[in-house]
Amino acid sequence: MAVGSKDLAVEQLDGFDRDRLVEELRKAKEELFNLRFQSATGQLESHGRLKAVKRDIARIYTVLRERELGIRPEVAAPVEEAATEKASKKSKKKAAESEAPAEDDAK
Repeated sequence: MAVGSKDLAVEQLDGFDRDRLVEELRKAKEELFNLRFQSATGQLESHGRLKAVKRDIARIYTVLRERELGIRPEVAAPVEEAATEKASKKSKKKAAESEAPAEDDAK
């Protein structure tokens, strides 16, 4: 089992948009700061939480970078937009096919 927060699993991070990921990253960094402060003053009760928060931060950075490189797709487009994109691709393909025979006839 991976160390980290249950609410920040990779599958759940995939569903977040970029703004939400940045907000989660900010919260995780703030929590890490507070945990380090508690550790320095001797008030930290759960040292394992430091490791979990560090891994959460790394996980968020990884998802952001993979999206930037195009390895991991952005948040899925709503159904309406996806259907519109499919229809426009089909019409472009049909237009290209209808132009191809016309060029052959001209030769």
